[in-house]
Amino acid sequence: MNKYPNKIFQKSIKLRKSGNSYKEISTILRISKSTASLWLRNIKLSKQAKQKLINRSKTGLHNSILTKKAKKMIILKQIDQRTSALVSSIIFEKDLKKLLCSMLYWAEGAKDTKCMTFINSDPKMISTFLTLLRNGFNINESKFRALVHLHEYHNKMEIKKYWSSITQIPLTQFSRNYIKPHTKKRTREGYKGCISIRYYDYKIALELRSVYNSLVRNIGA
Repeated sequence: MNKYPNKIFQKSIKLRKSGNSYKEISTILRISKSTASLWLRNIKLSKQAKQKLINRSKTGLHNSILTKKAKKMIILKQIDQRTSALVSSIIFEKDLKKLLCSMLYWAEGAKDTKCMTFINSDPKMISTFLTLLRNGFNINESKFRALVHLHEYHNKMEIKKYWSSITQIPLTQFSRNYIKPHTKKRTREGYKGCISIRYYDYKIALELRSVYNSLVRNIGA
């Protein structure tokens, strides 16, 4: 404290008792934060001063979260621009679509070779898989069957129509719904259940499996 005038020390006490943080005091008086802490750590604060510090801490935390979120959005935008350019440059020919379809099937499809079965609750995943399947293989639409997994709180026909729209599979090719047990502790707002898509041609299932196995061998995994 010797290198600072006594009036600086006295002013720091006044600021602290007014509810200013060590960082704020160090900035106002142009002293280090560690010096402010050393001088003022034993200063007793009133309830009003404590509440002021708490409120400022919350505001600082909120602003910090907003700043981090803004930085993340900038980074995300930059990444989106790069990946959009990358994907736009790719020519999606039939063989590539077949390969991408097989990778999705490897991740989310059933490994039964009697028929092709793909199950998911994400409409984008279902739509993407079926688009790749239809564009990568010679498909007979009449061989599709769909089974919706629901909870008892769902409107059965409404959900069926929803998935029929997503999959472009007629309702006449939907099986009777499967009602999943529900604990009734929580209802998922907007949840449309999940759907099991089956395509009754074992050759397609075998080819999908063969494609991703061939890819693995060529990658050397």
